[in-house]
Amino acid sequence: MTHVAIYDLDETITRQPTFPRWLIFWAARRAPWRLPLLLGQGVATLAFVGGLVGRRRLKALGIGFVMGQGVPRTLIAQEAATFAARELRSNTMRDALASIAADRAEGRRLVLATASMDFYAGALAAVLGIEAVIATRAAWTRDRLVPDAAGPNCYAEEKLARIEAWMADEGIARPDAHVRFYSDHISDLPVLAWADEAVTVNPSPALARIAARLGWRVARWR
Repeated sequence: MTHVAIYDLDETITRQPTFPRWLIFWAARRAPWRLPLLLGQGVATLAFVGGLVGRRRLKALGIGFVMGQGVPRTLIAQEAATFAARELRSNTMRDALASIAADRAEGRRLVLATASMDFYAGALAAVLGIEAVIATRAAWTRDRLVPDAAGPNCYAEEKLARIEAWMADEGIARPDAHVRFYSDHISDLPVLAWADEAVTVNPSPALARIAARLGWRVARWR
């Protein structure tokens, strides 16, 4: 039996969503003249709330406004490592870190499954000691960033499909695995329902009601 612990990232491990923090971090360090363009991302966010743009497009616009096109992969990796170290200090919940440590001590394989962009999610996983990362894939041309995602946003049913694909690649048969999944968000219902052990972290009232009905664990993390 293979024991797996899968964690969502934003507001499950972190206190605040990471993508806006990444954009601010990048602009402040690498392109301060682009800081006013964060207003454009604010407009794009309002368009997203109004249903005019999707999640993938919202991320693409944010990358385009703040990072532009053609940033070398090596530079992004360097800055992502710095960002991850800062997030570990300032934007992670101590109870999440304790849970990751406990799952590691149990011998579980640790996986981060998130809609966040892979170029910084991977760096965060590294500082958290999480071995595998499933995230929204950035698009590249000859190792230079393109302001888009390479494929669908890793969200809802797509996240579950990506987790199942990862397990297949690792040679882990579903009947031979015990999966524990942690998430704060109702969009992760497909994965929560699929997991052997669902843990809802600081859930919204709607998710808390579902958790109570289905007998899922509710964790109140600080």
